[in-house]
Amino acid sequence: MTYDQAVAWIHDQLKFGMKPGIERMTWLLNQFDNPQNKLKAIHVVGTNGKGSTVNYLQEMFSFAGYEVGTFTSPYLMDFRERISLNGQMMAKEDLLTLVERVKPVVERLPRETAYEPATEFEIITLIMFLYFGQYHPVDLAIIEAGLGGRHDSTNVFQALAVVCPSIGLDHQDILGQTYAEIAAEKAAVLKAGEPFIFATEREDVRQVFLKKAEQTQSPVFELGRDIQVLDQEQTFDLNTPKGSLSNLALAMPGQHQRANASLAVITGQLLQSSYPKVTDTVIRQALAQAQWAGRTELVGPQLMLDGAHNQESVAVLVDLLKSHYADRQIHILFAAIANKPVEKMLASLSDFASLTVTSFDYPKALPLAAYPTTYQRVENFQSWLAKMTFDEGQLYLVTGSLYFISQVRQYLFATEN
Repeated sequence: MTYDQAVAWIHDQLKFGMKPGIERMTWLLNQFDNPQNKLKAIHVVGTNGKGSTVNYLQEMFSFAGYEVGTFTSPYLMDFRERISLNGQMMAKEDLLTLVERVKPVVERLPRETAYEPATEFEIITLIMFLYFGQYHPVDLAIIEAGLGGRHDSTNVFQALAVVCPSIGLDHQDILGQTYAEIAAEKAAVLKAGEPFIFATEREDVRQVFLKKAEQTQSPVFELGRDIQVLDQEQTFDLNTPKGSLSNLALAMPGQHQRANASLAVITGQLLQSSYPKVTDTVIRQALAQAQWAGRTELVGPQLMLDGAHNQESVAVLVDLLKSHYADRQIHILFAAIANKPVEKMLASLSDFASLTVTSFDYPKALPLAAYPTTYQRVENFQSWLAKMTFDEGQLYLVTGSLYFISQVRQYLFATEN
């Protein structure tokens, strides 16, 4: 088997769809002596901000000198980004070796049990646990949940801490119709005694979280109560039960990034007894350099990419644009996948100089004809990018689905090279 054949085999499992539940995952892991039980890991759940929070944590612990594995989704440039060591995607030969190891077992699953075939995400999760737990053991793994929490295939290990940066109305057909129902699905990953670090502005979500934490006897650290952010113009101060840091600076702009970074900081502080090299100096330097591709990412001085893929993340993006780029004429290109609140998202983005919609080559992409007719439209993102002018008074923003951002980013970097 070649590397390309290995990746093609993984992607081919998309035909089995998305099937919530951890029974198949549990069976697969049992065949490999449960590598997840060997991990020291942080579990990151929630709607928005998971990737940025994982990135802040990875930067902090890697900068301190620890070997850190991360598991994230989706990828933007290369499939192997999903399983990374110290911010660098896993080697092709490692992925090939692990695919050759898991493929026979994955194929045995429907033959030897009453279970349906494993999904693509379950196979990737299995490879991740094997990689970090057996093949290339790490000092710390930071694992982002895929969808929800209770029935997510990552929900099979005891975490050092559980972090939840936000709850939003996303994947309601699977997770529930209300904020509280979705919060309950996310918080269901919480197990006995695991510290729970979270942010929410909703009292219904907060009550769900506190009730679950009481059931599991988990210590709680809540942004705005236990964790206080004191904003300065360019920096912020942070007070937590574990100490205070002043004049913290972030490479990524936005109030939401200060919130995500603050959750990462208290998590690092809580784990300092086991990871003593995560000092205040390390935390400060790591935050100042941490960046996350496709999230408020400036590709040159006038073009920003941001995967604002639901109503809550669009609201955060609009706040950022109005607070940081009020002196610019902002031109937006938007594309989403189906089953998103597109009309509400577009309404939130319509206050700026221009707003254009498009579609892209992806099975779930919303067709161009399905967009409201009140907005300008282009057949593809390439033609919109070609019309950009090099005027420092303009800002061009590509936003919407992360799958869309992935394609735009690959095109831009291929063009540069």
